[in-house]
Amino acid sequence: MTSVAWFKDVGIADRPTVGGKGGSLGELTQAGIAVPPGFVVTTSAFETFLEAIEARAPVRDKVTALDPHDLGAATKLSEELRRRVIEEPMPAEVEQAILAAHAELTDGVTPVAVRSSATTEDAEDASFAGLQDTFLWVLTGADMVAKVRECWGSLYSVESMTYRLKHDFPEDGVAMAVVIQAMVDARCAGVMFTRSPTTGDKSVITIEGAPGLGSAVVSGEVTPDRWVMGKITGEISVRDISDKHAKQVPAEGGGIREVELSGDERTQPCLSDDELQALRDVGRKVERHYGQPQDIEW
Repeated sequence: MTSVAWFKDVGIADRPTVGGKGGSLGELTQAGIAVPPGFVVTTSAFETFLEAIEARAPVRDKVTALDPHDLGAATKLSEELRRRVIEEPMPAEVEQAILAAHAELTDGVTPVAVRSSATTEDAEDASFAGLQDTFLWVLTGADMVAKVRECWGSLYSVESMTYRLKHDFPEDGVAMAVVIQAMVDARCAGVMFTRSPTTGDKSVITIEGAPGLGSAVVSGEVTPDRWVMGKITGEISVRDISDKHAKQVPAEGGGIREVELSGDERTQPCLSDDELQALRDVGRKVERHYGQPQDIEW
């Protein structure tokens, strides 16, 4: 099994090896949607890494033996396992493969996002979303490798371990893929729903957005602007423009920082009508591809 899979070579059917996020990004890439390029550190890489750790002391058996209602024990085990994952050297063949892919993706200059993609994430019977980590504006190959280990370590957070135990997920089947994706220095970003998230109306598209990187919208730190549009007609029936107090932007030396907004930028719509129509076109194309309503980060 390979340690790296490029978006252009994978799709939804590959979720067992690239996780929910990786499979979706690959599927959209193959469908011709404008997705920033990237690759996935596969579950095979994670398994190779975990085998090296387990050779010295058990990991999965310790999780299986945990009482999910004993918060003290869960916290102690989480600290131990995350420390072991973050400190463990990555197997040479895995590290070399992902560093080579990173160099090919970035030419040494493009910042990347490093995002957990659990193999059970976005499954219809359960969701691990929010229990794993995302790191934005990662600048170097060495930082990327460290963040991959942190994503793997997030499988052993208290929330993630107890969630699996309470929902009877077999620990042997749990693995973590990690998405490495070129970052866009976004003027405005957000989410789009190809049906109303409040009423379920499938004749409309709801778009939410705010200045800067999408992290401020996803985390709920900023109330985004919101528009409701006719899916077929493009007619904008709702324009709910909020007072946006801050935006998240790239920080010097990597990562992100928050900047206070003032004046027009706080109160002006972050998207033009032409941009809304362009997003609507993308939303319709994505929904057509999947054959059902979609939630889309843009």
